[in-house]
Amino acid sequence: MTLDTNKFRLRRFMDELVAAGECVVHSDPIDLVDIAAVLDGNDKAVWFKSAGPERAEVVGNVMGSRRRIAMAFGVDSQDLPRVLRERSQGAIAPIEVSSEQAPAHQVVRTGEAADLCSLPVSLQHGRDGAPYISASIDFVRDSQTSGTNIGCRRMMLRGTRTAGVDLNAPSDLRAIYQRASSAGKKLEVAYVIGSHPADFLTATSSMRPMDELHLMGALRDTPVPIVRCKTIDVMVPADAEIVLEGYLDENGLTEPEGPYGEFLGYYGAVKRNPVFHLTAIARRADALFQTVTIGGRFLGRTDTAQLVAAKTEASIWVSLENAVREPVAVCCSASCGGMFNVRVSLRQRYPGEARNVIAAVFASTADVKNVFVVDEDIDVFDDGQIDWALATRFQADKDFVAGSNFRAVPIDPSLEGRRSGSKGGFDCTKPLNLSRSLEYAIPAPPVMPERIYASIWAALEAGPATFLDLMSAAGTRDGREILRELEVLTAQDRLLRDEDGRYALKETRT
Repeated sequence: MTLDTNKFRLRRFMDELVAAGECVVHSDPIDLVDIAAVLDGNDKAVWFKSAGPERAEVVGNVMGSRRRIAMAFGVDSQDLPRVLRERSQGAIAPIEVSSEQAPAHQVVRTGEAADLCSLPVSLQHGRDGAPYISASIDFVRDSQTSGTNIGCRRMMLRGTRTAGVDLNAPSDLRAIYQRASSAGKKLEVAYVIGSHPADFLTATSSMRPMDELHLMGALRDTPVPIVRCKTIDVMVPADAEIVLEGYLDENGLTEPEGPYGEFLGYYGAVKRNPVFHLTAIARRADALFQTVTIGGRFLGRTDTAQLVAAKTEASIWVSLENAVREPVAVCCSASCGGMFNVRVSLRQRYPGEARNVIAAVFASTADVKNVFVVDEDIDVFDDGQIDWALATRFQADKDFVAGSNFRAVPIDPSLEGRRSGSKGGFDCTKPLNLSRSLEYAIPAPPVMPERIYASIWAALEAGPATFLDLMSAAGTRDGREILRELEVLTAQDRLLRDEDGRYALKETRT
């Protein structure tokens, strides 16, 4: 089987973004310290053609919008959750290629020739502890399963061949590392820099246990070409831009790492973490260096929040399918970090289903803080419609559900240092017994119905009719002549209005 090692390379996707007007090309030379300011709050991806004294090519904010992630999968934004759910249920095995066939091995530097400071790594936030590699996807072999585990981890440079790696949060890599560290063993790990959005979504996924190279193939919808690293026994995508090979030492979570601008928009404090030791750098001859946006005031335009939102939506859907019969859509807004505020629409069949949704999301693996449940007529991706539903279909004394002492994300500053927190559920659905009433009918422009009756009289004799029904019966697209007819009937005391405002004839007595 012939594998295309360019189809899923980052440079090709960047070309597509430029052609679609989704990427700004920054051709002028730029100092590394100024890169973050250009990316901060930018609603486009940015391609720096001449970054730092080496005049390196750096790309950032590639996945900073749902639209761009959807483009990577060839779908529109609202269809993205469905495509991700469907593909993530599959598994496509990778295909190993030789080092000679792998573009990621076009240039290889080992030992002292491998230098982290040769990469255009920039300071991303003013109070960060050091320049960070933020777009690194880690690949490690799980000794218990013999499969490859894939995650997404930041790396704080400590020098030319060492970096701090954040393993404070629970993760598969943390568990794998702790087993190795407890046995006094190093853990071999590779970090890929410069990846297609499908690979990042694989790295953020935790939907089901499997060799995650198979999941990456499923999300790409084609086998991943993989190659064995040069200095460690780890497999990585052969079409990567840059690969950092090395190991986490066996000393445990001992070295200070941070502070760093976190994905919830605030700084994370200094933590104790393991140290990565570099043994090789492999890369394409024309490699792109990638950085992801994270933190700050514009979370909705950051790579991290958009990726977390996609992961959260997929995780919640599995729980919803077991809780209610017809979930319709799920949206986690990126502006909350992609995790805390979730909107769910459903097609209600029985009383209490909105509460089932709230309970299911509370208990899901996603660390959701607030759940907003709406009917199917509300577009969960439209902020204005959600605001309207909250304003007109919610009463705090009967439609709010509060829960306490749930597992929480420690970097949420409102926890004030606690390890557990509260959750809120907002039932913004219409009461089932009133859902068809006029009070909950949504006004829309008139659409002339097919003409059924030959006159206003015929329509009224058939039963109650709306004003538009009478216009149709009279064959008019004006309506004022209907008013004259109704005026005559009113004067004759022959016209009445029902509770829905429809016109009807009074019964005549004989």
